[in-house]
Amino acid sequence: MSTKLFDLSDKVALVTGATHGLGLAMARGIGQAGASIVINGNSSQEKIDKAVAHLKNEGINAFGYRFDVTDEKAVVAAVAQIENEVGPIDILVNNAGIIKRTPLAEMDLADFEQVIKVDLVSPFIVSKVVVGGMLKRKAGKIINICSMMSELGRNTVGAYAAAKGGLKMLTQNMCVEWAPHNIQVNGIGPGYFATEQTKPIRIAGHPMNEFIVSRTPAGIWGDPDDLQGAAIFLSSKASDFVNGQVLYVDGGILATIGKPSNE
Repeated sequence: MSTKLFDLSDKVALVTGATHGLGLAMARGIGQAGASIVINGNSSQEKIDKAVAHLKNEGINAFGYRFDVTDEKAVVAAVAQIENEVGPIDILVNNAGIIKRTPLAEMDLADFEQVIKVDLVSPFIVSKVVVGGMLKRKAGKIINICSMMSELGRNTVGAYAAAKGGLKMLTQNMCVEWAPHNIQVNGIGPGYFATEQTKPIRIAGHPMNEFIVSRTPAGIWGDPDDLQGAAIFLSSKASDFVNGQVLYVDGGILATIGKPSNE
């Protein structure tokens, strides 16, 4: 098979919420496949600049733009600036997201609405703005970062699960509307990954660590770089007839109901 199928040279990819963690790992993979990378963040400019410098040090053509993905006017202005300064956006990865771990019966409405706005509404906003150019060019790739919570529930993450379940259906409906225009819209559903955020619980004897290791058929936490292949595939010509799907990168968790207690 020709590696040209996965070549992203001359492409421009916007990855939201990609100053660290899984977003930065996917951005790095897409960039290593040849694309110019646009990093988005909404925290500090210093954090964005640090991520851009990290990518540039690896030989990737990278840029950084600070804007709020939940603010439609800000997104419209930023996308126009990006397409003017960097080039038309060929690949969009809707990665920005938050989680609030609170039992539903105790959760404030404002917190619930914030999670829905960031995790579900912002992919709609950014996709709506970016897809205009894709429709004109009759080509584009959109990747929505879903979750295992697009399929399953878990205590204290009801708002997150509601948003990610909705994002799965939004992905399918984007496919239905935009596939006739040669635009592929798919999702990636990450499992549990070894990041700075999970570092405090990834220690022997910690209940959550034991749960994840025993629940995952692979028996390990994922490495953020494990998401790069899926991101490159869904960004490239190799996935031109793949549409409306969620590719779960979870070490096999969703394939099993778990090990019996006596095993």
